[in-house]
Amino acid sequence: MTADHSSSQAAAVFFPEDELRIVRLARLFWRVVWRTALVIFLGYLCYLGTSHYLIQTVKVDGISMYPTLRNDDYYILQRWYYHFYRDPAPRDIVVIKDPSNQCYAVKRIIAGPGDSVYVTDGDIFVNGKKLKEPYLPPSTWTFPAELPNEQWMIACQQGEYVVMGDNRIYSFDSRYYGVVPKSNILGIIFH
Repeated sequence: MTADHSSSQAAAVFFPEDELRIVRLARLFWRVVWRTALVIFLGYLCYLGTSHYLIQTVKVDGISMYPTLRNDDYYILQRWYYHFYRDPAPRDIVVIKDPSNQCYAVKRIIAGPGDSVYVTDGDIFVNGKKLKEPYLPPSTWTFPAELPNEQWMIACQQGEYVVMGDNRIYSFDSRYYGVVPKSNILGIIFH
């Protein structure tokens, strides 16, 4: 009788331990699932923060910046640069939100706040001085958008910029849609 009694006690003690073990394994499983989900979520938030506010890659689509930037090539857009380092400046290559259709475009800043731009006879003058553009082939001419034999003039107010593509013949830029507000400049491209 003692033997049966002790074996039934052993069985009674053995079953709760298994149940406790299953409960512990289930808790461990859900803890791992929760932590994995948390790591994935935090990683996604870091990705979004980095790609929308710090650095992202951009693909040039078109020939408006040729020969400086080539069609279908990828470049690094530094979004934080103008927030922490300095304001946009002439000669910077930037990504803008195109004022005419709200798409993104890559252009070069020609003039900034307080500058006046005058285009005549294929040349650009900023504040009365002929603009030196060593990044363009020597034979590059710049004409007003719709009337090549005419002149074009525009002045930048505070927080406004004139942008143009380096491939002036094939660039839809400030000659068509006017000045670009600083709020439409997403960041600078380093190439």
